[in-house]
Amino acid sequence: MKTVRLIYFLAFFSYIKCQTLQRSLLDAAMQHSNSQNYLEENLRDIISIMVAQFLQKSTYEEVQTIVKELLDFVEKCKSLKLNESPSECSYQLMATFLEHICNNQGMADKHVYSDCCNINNTARNKCFLLNKKDEADYREILQIPNLEQICEVNKENQVLVKKRYIYETSRKHPFLYGPTILAMSTCYETAVQSCCQEENKTECFQIKLQPIRKYIREISLRHHHLCEIGTKFNHKVAKAVELVLLTKKQPNANFSEIAKLAADIKNLHQTCCEGNAVACVFGRSQLMNYTCSKQAFLSSKITPCCALPVPFRGECIINSENDNKPHLSSLQLSRFTEDRFVCKQFTDKQDDFLQEFLYEYSRRHPELAVPVILRVDSVYQKLLEKCCKLENPLECYKHGKEMFQRVVHESHEHVKNHCHLREKLGDSNFHDRLLVLYTKKAPQLSAQELVMFTKNMVAAATKCCPLNDEQQFVCMEDTAKLILGALCRRHETQPINAGVGHCCDDSYAFRKLCFDDLQVDGTYISPHLSCDRIISLKEDLCKAQEEEIQIEKQKLLSNLVKQRPYAAEMQFQPIIVDFTQLVKMCCQAEKRETCFQEEESKLIEKCQPLLGG
Repeated sequence: MKTVRLIYFLAFFSYIKCQTLQRSLLDAAMQHSNSQNYLEENLRDIISIMVAQFLQKSTYEEVQTIVKELLDFVEKCKSLKLNESPSECSYQLMATFLEHICNNQGMADKHVYSDCCNINNTARNKCFLLNKKDEADYREILQIPNLEQICEVNKENQVLVKKRYIYETSRKHPFLYGPTILAMSTCYETAVQSCCQEENKTECFQIKLQPIRKYIREISLRHHHLCEIGTKFNHKVAKAVELVLLTKKQPNANFSEIAKLAADIKNLHQTCCEGNAVACVFGRSQLMNYTCSKQAFLSSKITPCCALPVPFRGECIINSENDNKPHLSSLQLSRFTEDRFVCKQFTDKQDDFLQEFLYEYSRRHPELAVPVILRVDSVYQKLLEKCCKLENPLECYKHGKEMFQRVVHESHEHVKNHCHLREKLGDSNFHDRLLVLYTKKAPQLSAQELVMFTKNMVAAATKCCPLNDEQQFVCMEDTAKLILGALCRRHETQPINAGVGHCCDDSYAFRKLCFDDLQVDGTYISPHLSCDRIISLKEDLCKAQEEEIQIEKQKLLSNLVKQRPYAAEMQFQPIIVDFTQLVKMCCQAEKRETCFQEEESKLIEKCQPLLGG
């Protein structure tokens, strides 16, 4: 059986294409039997996840104290099996936990939940969620400050090492789903046990923990993005996203099965996003058990996953490859634009009819990203809303196919132009160009925020643009939705401007195109800053890394653009070029401080004609 699982597990996380992570997961999975007792045995850890994700400022010891205080409910939940609904128990546990926070004034104040405690139960949970601080970009979470100490603790108490990892991961990633944290904690535990036996522990930890850290960072962003869709847009959008994802992954499954699963997954996401870790873990297990029971009808690619134990089974299925594209007749899709009964079906059962269109279109176009398919769906819906009011609707909607092609082509052109610009300018100048564009679109953001936001966009282009045409398209669309999703969450907590708000809120499908077309925010009036308040050349720059100097240069560029948003980009370039050269020159000078003082004055003088003072 172990040999069989060894073969099966090679498929796990194949999309990351990281053999180190596959080996870590394989080692971890081998330590766990495919037992119904898994959830009961890990219930304390699951509750720890819930507590740490809400009380992010609490110490490990404080979290464990609260978990102990919830033991009465833990005992009730232990009686639950995978095939039973845990909802009553888990939701009572959740309500009790939130009430516990509100009854402790010091705790509520510490975690900025006091206002939440003053509203009713329905709105209270949403308020708590809005106060969570996602640190998905936090890069130090898996760095081990003292390897010898970790190994010493591991030798004395292996359980403690794993539990502290669960605590740290949960509080840094409050929207990361519980089942994923459990799976990764086992991988982490396995890596620690292995590396502590190695002579070169540092190298071992770097090799084995880097893939885990990368996966957590990426999947946490995706989980938070799915949560945003569920809260910002109506349930139809959330279900449409799931339906497209499922259909692309399982194109051979029939429509009724896909529609049922899409609805179940949407509901599961809502549960996980609400922070109910117990219901999330139970729900994921139930859903994956159901999926495996139907694997013959769903996908040939999930068979290896279904042989794995909990919680690895779920992570494997979610990250499995798309099933082979079926040989499909064009008739099933053409009926949506050529059948004279389209308007009757659209009028009688609009939601079901549009879902079926989405299903048929998605299974024929696995090469398209989710937002692109949703754009086609949106265009089709608006087409029918217009055509079905006419005397001869068929004559109107028969042009639908050409409209779909136009939507895909326009989306593709946006990506191609983006990649062409990167190729033409090179990464550094490309970053400067994006920084100028987005400073004009969202000048209310700090220069630091704009530099980091555009840095993520450059990283996406660096990753996606070298791919072949088809892969480049889906990669850029898929990555852009996450980057823009993070920007929109920033807008949600601290509004930026009306243009950004419109792009974030109006249409999930067209969000990227909206941002691409967004122009200068003409309503923004920047606080006037003279050149001597914008330009700062200090000797400390000589101690900085090259990347830090680049960031300082770009912050200068962003601040200049804020002062003159309608100026041509080339007007800023002489100052930016001089800044970089002067830092290099003065850091090599014998009298650095004098050099910086003199050259700063010259650069300020050069800047004054641009800013007028």
